[in-house]
Amino acid sequence: MIVSICASAQNDQKNNPESNGASFNWTSSTTHELGEVKKGNSVSSTFEFTNIGNEPLIITEATGSCGCTSVEYSQQPIKPGEKGFVKATFNSAAVGVFQKSITVTSNTASKTVQLYIKGQVVN
Repeated sequence: MIVSICASAQNDQKNNPESNGASFNWTSSTTHELGEVKKGNSVSSTFEFTNIGNEPLIITEATGSCGCTSVEYSQQPIKPGEKGFVKATFNSAAVGVFQKSITVTSNTASKTVQLYIKGQVVN
């Protein structure tokens, strides 16, 4: 019986990542469709999340895949149950379809997560 209880507890921890450490729960998709953007304009998209873990969530870095995408993010530790954000701003310098990634590095079990913004730059 004791072995059964221990095995069950270990399975619960594996199946419930937020039971240990910090964990993202994104309020919407991790891909944001920005639609058509006029060439030369900047457009921003904010990815919001809640820390569903039991420790503060700390974002140590968030970077865009190229120089045309700047990133802002919650600088303070996000306590369990609190909300945070990652905001990506894309500068549309060239006409065409785009898909840019934002790499978020944190103290979660997976260490990094990829966010995406996509759309089409038009004249």
